[in-house]
Amino acid sequence: MSLRYAARCVALVAVLAWTAVSARAETVLRFIPYADLSILDPLWTPGIVTRNFGYMVYDTLFAVDHNFKPQPQMVGSWTVSDDKLTWDFTLRDGLKWHDGRPVRGADCAASIKRWGVRSGSWGQPLIADAVSIEPTGEKTFRIVLKKPFPVLDALATLTTPTPFMMPEHLAKTDPYTAVTEVDGSGPFKFVKEAFEPGHKAVFVKNTDYEPRSEPADWGSGGKVVKVDRVEWTYIPDPTTAAQALISGEMDRWEYATTDLLPLLRAQPNIKIEKIFPIGNGAALRFNQLQAPFNNEKMRQAVLAVADQREYMSALAGPQENWNTCYSFYACGTPGATEDGAEPLKGPRDYDKAKKLIAEAGYNGEKINLLTAADYPVSQAQSLVTFEALKKLGLNVEMVTVDWSTLLKRRMDKDPVDKGGWSLFHTTIPPYDLFDPVANAWMRGNGEKAFPGWPTDPKLEQLHDAYLDAADNASRREIAVAAQREAFQSVPYIPTGQFYFYTAYRDVLSGRIPMHVPALWGISKKE
Repeated sequence: MSLRYAARCVALVAVLAWTAVSARAETVLRFIPYADLSILDPLWTPGIVTRNFGYMVYDTLFAVDHNFKPQPQMVGSWTVSDDKLTWDFTLRDGLKWHDGRPVRGADCAASIKRWGVRSGSWGQPLIADAVSIEPTGEKTFRIVLKKPFPVLDALATLTTPTPFMMPEHLAKTDPYTAVTEVDGSGPFKFVKEAFEPGHKAVFVKNTDYEPRSEPADWGSGGKVVKVDRVEWTYIPDPTTAAQALISGEMDRWEYATTDLLPLLRAQPNIKIEKIFPIGNGAALRFNQLQAPFNNEKMRQAVLAVADQREYMSALAGPQENWNTCYSFYACGTPGATEDGAEPLKGPRDYDKAKKLIAEAGYNGEKINLLTAADYPVSQAQSLVTFEALKKLGLNVEMVTVDWSTLLKRRMDKDPVDKGGWSLFHTTIPPYDLFDPVANAWMRGNGEKAFPGWPTDPKLEQLHDAYLDAADNASRREIAVAAQREAFQSVPYIPTGQFYFYTAYRDVLSGRIPMHVPALWGISKKE
């Protein structure tokens, strides 16, 4: 055998050995999301699973820490004029889109504008108060206002849709048309070729991402990725998901269902933690563009027979997993109040409800109750609502789909007889329920509002007054007035507050306590 041939053999063996070691060394985090990822545009939908996807692949200009204080994320520095009307921002160094191009001020200005159209909480008011949002240089952009506005609070908001930054060519897409291309600047890259809607989404570490130097703190600070690859595998059946976690096929289950917590707690290698110390809000949302719930009395009738204890027992089981919350603001936060909540706090009143239905002139119009068989939050509450509406003599049909389909169908404004919907159950994270601005589900701005599209000029007036209020005492007074109006016009019904639990194998460490499954910072022992 010649020396050259021998050298080639040695080199080949070395390459194969290196490849084998590299393959074995690749760290893969296997994650079970709570719902199927079917929508890839986090500015187009307030859907939580798409927002979670957004945090993987995109980044934000600012983000709040655990004290709810805005901290810079993509922004390196900023200044504001003495009159608080001109804000100048400079991006930090090293920001790149996943295709390698640098992030520019033009990208950010276009992204803010598109987000502003879709965000019923902070975005729409910011756009309304802005004279201009334009780039001023390759890494700079400027926001000029008509009057002072809490710009940093808006850009750092946790509410959905979250203000993720996109390349300009994507950000210039019609806000009411979902983007299907993915090109972010965040800590993970989306592997489009491996995407299997209804089953799997794959992400790899973005080796070009330069984390901030500050410690990770909720969505702020350094997003340091410690695994090579993340695989989201959607498992709709909770028992199957639990068994996959126990067997080691999966590493983390985003939302472990409460009925399976005893089984998981009995496993020595499984850890269970509350996602968030404040419970999530649950809600029944009405479609106010279509009969019969375009009539306020019909919504009030359903409110008269709503029982949070029944909803929460069906959803979360033992009371240690839930509590009643007779407020449009998250209980456990300074904003919570029971002012105006008498229609919800009192016992069910079917006589009152039937009287309201008669006054509304209900004439047997069909009611489509959308529900998701693969999402217990939706299914369990829908069964309670279905029985209550049947008892009221309403012509209700439960339309069962999967959660990803429900997220798409709730955007549909067609009449019920053409596939439209009448009402559905959802959850609202507590940070979306702090006040009348954060709670976009309380907005009354018609077709600009979240699906359901309520029109309530008084709620809108109070929303704007809250933004303009000079002090906390004034804001508190306005928030109470807004809640009283909401219990009258009923944009949705708060159905209680419950806890989400996450479960994971003890090979994982470094979980960041946060409202989203932040998969940066997590290490995995093989």
